Amino acid sequence: MAKFIQNIVDEIIDQYLFADETKRPWIIGFSGGKDSTVMLQLVWKALQNIKKLEFVPYREIYIVCNDTMVENPVITEYVYRVLEKIEKAAVEQDLPIRVIKTIPRLEDSFWVNMIGKGYPAPNNAFRWCTERLKIRPTQRFILEQVDEFGEAVILIGTRSAESASRAKSMKKHSIKGKRLTKHPTQPNTFMYAPIRHLSLEQVWYTINTMSSPWGASNEELFQIYSDASADDYECPTVVTDKEHKSCGQSRFGCWTCTVVKQDKSMSALIENGLTWLQPLLKLRNELAEERNIIENRMAQRRNGTNAVNGMGPYLPKYRASVLLRLLQAQREVQKEKPHIELITNQELIAIQTIWYRDFIFDQKVSELYHTAYKSELDMKDQNEKKEKELELLKKTCEKN
Repeated sequence: MAKFIQNIVDEIIDQYLFADETKRPWIIGFSGGKDSTVMLQLVWKALQNIKKLEFVPYREIYIVCNDTMVENPVITEYVYRVLEKIEKAAVEQDLPIRVIKTIPRLEDSFWVNMIGKGYPAPNNAFRWCTERLKIRPTQRFILEQVDEFGEAVILIGTRSAESASRAKSMKKHSIKGKRLTKHPTQPNTFMYAPIRHLSLEQVWYTINTMSSPWGASNEELFQIYSDASADDYECPTVVTDKEHKSCGQSRFGCWTCTVVKQDKSMSALIENGLTWLQPLLKLRNELAEERNIIENRMAQRRNGTNAVNGMGPYLPKYRASVLLRLLQAQREVQKEKPHIELITNQELIAIQTIWYRDFIFDQKVSELYHTAYKSELDMKDQNEKKEKELELLKKTCEKN
């Protein structure tokens, strides 16, 4: 296995120095999970070897981490600690590595769309979240790099051994005899998958035997996957039985995700002692169960047209109930993790603004906040706007 890993490092060195003589930057999508961690470790090792060969690493490498703002907090805490170590180690080791954190725009955030505009919880038929929370923020950064350098190369941690559909997709986009493939949607952007041939066993072998070059704890990463495994046995490094699913099968993502039937990883984390996550799982399950209740939905879409089966956006009353429960869940979580925010103040202000624009005056964000926290939320500016809008409405409606 060690030789197999060294072959990948040698390939990365060749691609960096000789196969591509341009200075177009490399962009590494880093989630903090096992695959992106292994890929970054091997790229880092390649850069260290390049310096030993007395070459000067010249190509900028951007570690891009996208925070959807509704990620599983356990993963977010871990990833942000790792990113700090990466930034520090890159400076100390004089490597051309920069960390970039991206987040959705305020108008694209999950809660502004669900609670503010009344978008129903995502499902396979209406998966509005992926584009807004994941694709657009990273896409904007990539476009900036393409504008500056003309082209960019995205390094992806996909592996053909992940699934048959993944293997088919990778084969479809591959170019015979070439390591780089054209990005299916982004112009002047190429993709490179250095760990495409790694098996799950080899991924965990690398994590467990290769020390982190930026000084993070790979044991902690392994433990997170182990705790999130829904299986009732110790998470194995090497799968020895067809019934076994190694911890590599754990899937992390948004804690609000209602596209999947069940959030097995969060359930397993709770079972393994992280009980402070219970309010999140409870709210997530409620959002899934209440999605298709017609009493919660408006008959028209936001553009005024009739919705299919009368299932338009959520009614104002239901939006307010979701916000109240979210704030109550946040208060519960903050008893053990005071720094965790499930919704930001900026999102609360944006929600109130949208409610006023939708002529929703009988639901107030500040009142819901007070109900949950028994303290005041400073919404003075928003309340002044409300009074002005009410005044304008009254003047307009003087003659019926």
